[in-house]
Amino acid sequence: MEKITEKLLLEKGSPQTNKLEQIKTLNLSKLGLKVQDLPVKLLSRLQSLERWDLSGNGLQEMPKNLKLPALRYLDLSDNQMEDVTTLESLSSLEELKTEDNLYITVSDNYKLMVLLPNLRIHNGKDIGANALHLRGVYSEVLRTRIIALWEKSFTLPDPMTAEKMSTLETNFVNTARQQIKFGPSSVTDFTKWKVEILAKEFLRSLTEPKTEPESSECTDKKENCEISTPTKRKNTTSEMDTNISLMPRKRLRADLPVSTAEDSPRKSSLRLKPLTQADTVRMSPRKRVQPPSTPTRGQTRAETPRKASKVPQTTEDGAQIKQKEDVNKKATKLQRDTDMLSTLQNCNKTQPLCLKPLHVLQCHSKQDNSEDFSTQLWACAFQPLPDSTGGGSRLVATCGGDSLCVIDCETGMVMKKYKVHGEEFFSLAWSTVMMSRGGGASAQHCSILAAGGKRGLVKLIHPRNNVAYGEFRASRKALSVLRFNHHQGNFLFTGSYDNKIVMWDIGGVDSQYNFKVVQLLVLEISTTPLHICLPPSSPSAQVLTACEDGLYCFNTQLGTNNSTKSRSKEMEITFPIYKKEDKDHDYHTVDGLSFLTDDIVASKNYMHDSIYLWSWSRTKAQRPDKKSMTVCAVVLAELQWTNTEIPYLALNTCPGQAYIVCGDDKGRLWTYHVTKLQKNSFQMGKPILPTEVLEWPMPVRKGLSQVEGPSINSVAMDPELRYLVALSDKNMVIVWKREESS
Repeated sequence: MEKITEKLLLEKGSPQTNKLEQIKTLNLSKLGLKVQDLPVKLLSRLQSLERWDLSGNGLQEMPKNLKLPALRYLDLSDNQMEDVTTLESLSSLEELKTEDNLYITVSDNYKLMVLLPNLRIHNGKDIGANALHLRGVYSEVLRTRIIALWEKSFTLPDPMTAEKMSTLETNFVNTARQQIKFGPSSVTDFTKWKVEILAKEFLRSLTEPKTEPESSECTDKKENCEISTPTKRKNTTSEMDTNISLMPRKRLRADLPVSTAEDSPRKSSLRLKPLTQADTVRMSPRKRVQPPSTPTRGQTRAETPRKASKVPQTTEDGAQIKQKEDVNKKATKLQRDTDMLSTLQNCNKTQPLCLKPLHVLQCHSKQDNSEDFSTQLWACAFQPLPDSTGGGSRLVATCGGDSLCVIDCETGMVMKKYKVHGEEFFSLAWSTVMMSRGGGASAQHCSILAAGGKRGLVKLIHPRNNVAYGEFRASRKALSVLRFNHHQGNFLFTGSYDNKIVMWDIGGVDSQYNFKVVQLLVLEISTTPLHICLPPSSPSAQVLTACEDGLYCFNTQLGTNNSTKSRSKEMEITFPIYKKEDKDHDYHTVDGLSFLTDDIVASKNYMHDSIYLWSWSRTKAQRPDKKSMTVCAVVLAELQWTNTEIPYLALNTCPGQAYIVCGDDKGRLWTYHVTKLQKNSFQMGKPILPTEVLEWPMPVRKGLSQVEGPSINSVAMDPELRYLVALSDKNMVIVWKREESS
């Protein structure tokens, strides 16, 4: 890193001059700069600077009180920005780039629109209309509600001493932040931040009526503004329930059966309320769980290209032959759908399951603090068992924050826990590799766990022997997803924030845990990969990856005909909802993906209130468009889901029991038993209602408030669906258990 001096600024600036005051363009990209490396006094001399490139550095914030009156364009992409309020002093900005900053959320983007009154273009998009709405209508609604709260519950003290006014301001602002809600939950942080500013302005207006507050300006000190530092979820911020006041206790878990917390020193004071029949909502085929959402749902069956079946016919018989062809096509299509359903009919279970909450655990707390309701949990997976054993495991691995846990679902005990200081785990995956024992002994199967996150490292763990036996760097950026090829357990896919998916051969291990990692393939994508799925019928030939900007298929076959190590997409799979996109609705982010059978895929598009079921074989059989390389998914059905703007609420499937489960932003689990729905679910029309919506179990601390429903980031089921595990954005692992029918 070079020290920022007047000489360096003159070298990096243009036009060439010997005066800082005449520089109009400045490129300080990729210098490894931190905020302390930017001298405010020196930079403030750049009074004519119009364009400034600071991309590719390590900036977490901008220097305070840096004023550059002529600055119109600023590039902060590929930094580590967390505090966007430090940009407020650059009020002349018209265009800003903040892409590839892992910690910037939707709330932060909203703050920028309010703090920078001249901002028109953000990350290449025109934000004029949204910015006007936030500065005008949105702020006015909040201001009206603040005034109503004041008139209902507060009054000025008499006499108005400084001490009394300070106490009043604290109470009023805190109450306003807690009670005033407006807009989607994904911008809760922005709303609280703006409410605090407006509430303080309102109080000042009562004591200084002649002062005209500027609604778009943060007039308070930095320490009075709430700044969130989210992690993986860019578009939302998890908020702790302000009504919960938890006693400090060092506990690994929170068990929720009938017994109280005092019964065992290993249990925290979180417990479940006894559930009544009304606590679970079983859906009637004639009722909706909620009113229909906004009319953005279009035709749900994808129209697939048709090929001419025969040579051209004479015009005299044309009408008759066309009718026959149409009938034949319809019969063929109906037969295909029937064949598709036959795979589901093979499922032994014909009745929906009854699931009841069993445990709620707080095993990822920072410093094992039971007051931690802010750590977001991101991924969970059940340990697979060798095929010869049959059945499924009751051990589930979970990750979030700086820790990874292995939990016994029946007892609720944390069997293993691994912590890596400075890490934040986003994904994990189980596999089985061979362990050689030496001395002529035959190799044995070894169940391992791979986990990765913010640091770009893959940790390899052998839980049975309690050994974290190795690590390797998969990316210079954070890892977003890991997936093993279960037909070849030593093949691991890693997806990362540098827009790449890499296929690795991690080999086996010997008795001393020596191992070797080889990079096999690099798949180039345009945005962050969120999910990776391997088609059960061809796991070594193709991979599906759900990304921020769509769903893509890649050829991963190894061999002489496909020897290229770096590959681009084979095709992009599009969905009918794309036709409903406008400037306010972008449905391209696919944040849920899983195979229900060898052919039927369940997927979910961000901001779409339905889950698609579509045919993999019929979709890939289409010929991609020559220019765009796109094919439209052959949709079989839509499943009704919730209406939310919270992204990354992943779905999962249990093929053996024909179940699909997806959580929502209120702590509920939407479950779909496909064999139960098959009589009408694949006839296109209205979305299929869920089989059951499992309500949030409302765990409570003894003598204190209930814990409100959080967003469910991830779910997992064992193959027999004896257990269902859900992870929340408020540091809670919820274990549900199947209730056997008598």
